[in-house]
Amino acid sequence: MKWITLAQLTFLPALAQCATGSDEVQVGYHVIFSYPGLKPPSHLLELIEQGKVGGIILFGENIDDNIADVVQNFQDTYTKSPAYGGHPLLIMTDQEGGQVNRLPGGPELSAKEIGNSSDPNGAATQAGKKAGDILSSAHVNSNLAPVLGVYRQAGHFLDQYGRSFGDNVDLVSKCATTWFTAQKSTGVVAAAKHYPGLGLAGAEENTDIRPVTINAPLSTLRNVDEAPYHEAISSGIDMVMASWAVYPSMDPKNPAGLSSAWIQEELRGRLQFKGVTVTDAIEAGALEDFGNDENRGLLATQAGMDLILASGRNVTQGEVIVDKLVASLDDGSVSRESFDAATDRILDLRKKVQA
Repeated sequence: MKWITLAQLTFLPALAQCATGSDEVQVGYHVIFSYPGLKPPSHLLELIEQGKVGGIILFGENIDDNIADVVQNFQDTYTKSPAYGGHPLLIMTDQEGGQVNRLPGGPELSAKEIGNSSDPNGAATQAGKKAGDILSSAHVNSNLAPVLGVYRQAGHFLDQYGRSFGDNVDLVSKCATTWFTAQKSTGVVAAAKHYPGLGLAGAEENTDIRPVTINAPLSTLRNVDEAPYHEAISSGIDMVMASWAVYPSMDPKNPAGLSSAWIQEELRGRLQFKGVTVTDAIEAGALEDFGNDENRGLLATQAGMDLILASGRNVTQGEVIVDKLVASLDDGSVSRESFDAATDRILDLRKKVQA
C-alpha cells in the first residue's frame, strides 16, 4: 500500500477544485507572469484561462487610467480556468513609496523619510494605508513591499533611493511592521524584502544588474539584518522575497533565493516562517552563472521558493518556466511532497486576498 503524506492529503481538496488536477494546473499556481506595454497579449489571457498562470506583476509601463478594468478582465478570465477555486489570481506590484511607486498617487514619503520623520509610527501607518488604498482601487491585491534592509552607510544601495527605513534595527522593524499591518487592513497582502537583507550592499551592488556578495559574519546577519524579519514574521507578514545576493557565511555558492540553507533551514527553520516565499526577478543579472530562466526557476523551487517571479515583460518567459517545472515534477527533480506543501501555502494566501 502506498501511504498518502500529510502534505498530499491537505492538497487533495485543492485539486478537487480543479477540473483536471493536472501538473500544469498545479505548477501554474507557482509562476507570476509579466507582459509589455498597456495591452495584455491575447496569449497571456489564453494561458490564464488554461490555468497556467499564478499571477501577474505590473510595472509602470502597464499602468494607465484603465488598469482596474485590465485587472478585472484577468480575474474574469481566470474564473473560466480549471485552476479557479473561488479565489483570485495574485496581482502584484512594487508600491514602496517615494521614488518606487508603480501606480500614481503615492505614498509620497519614502521609507527613509518615514524613518526620519518626527512620528515614524504615524507616518508608516499613513503610508501603508495609502499604498493599500491605491492598489485595492486598481484591484491589485499584493504588494512587493516593504523593504526590511538596515542600511549601514549613507549612499549605500538601499539608501540611494530612500528604500530603507533607517540604519537602526529597532526603527526598521517597527516602521516596516506598522507599514504592512496598515496596508493589510485594506485587503492587500505584503512581501518583506530582500531576505536576509541588502543593508550591507554598496552603492553599485545592485542584484538586478550583477552578482553581489555580502561578506558578513553570520552573527551580524542574524542580529542585525534578519532581526526585522523576525519581527515581521511574528506580526503576520504573508510573504517574504529572497535576495539574489550571496552570503558566504551561510552558503558560499548560492544566492539566498537559490539556497536551501537560507530558505529551508534559516527562514523556515530558525525563524519559523510559515507563509509564502517569492523570488526576486528571475532574469536578474545576479544569476548570470545559473543558466537560463527556466533553470533558475527550477533551482529556486528546489531551494524552497514557492512563487517564481518571471518579470521580464515577456509572456514566453513564464510559460517556459511552467513547462520546466512540470517536467521536473514528472522526472522527480522536484519533490512532489515539498511542491504540494508549497501549493498549499499559495492557496492559503489566495484566500486572504481580494479580487
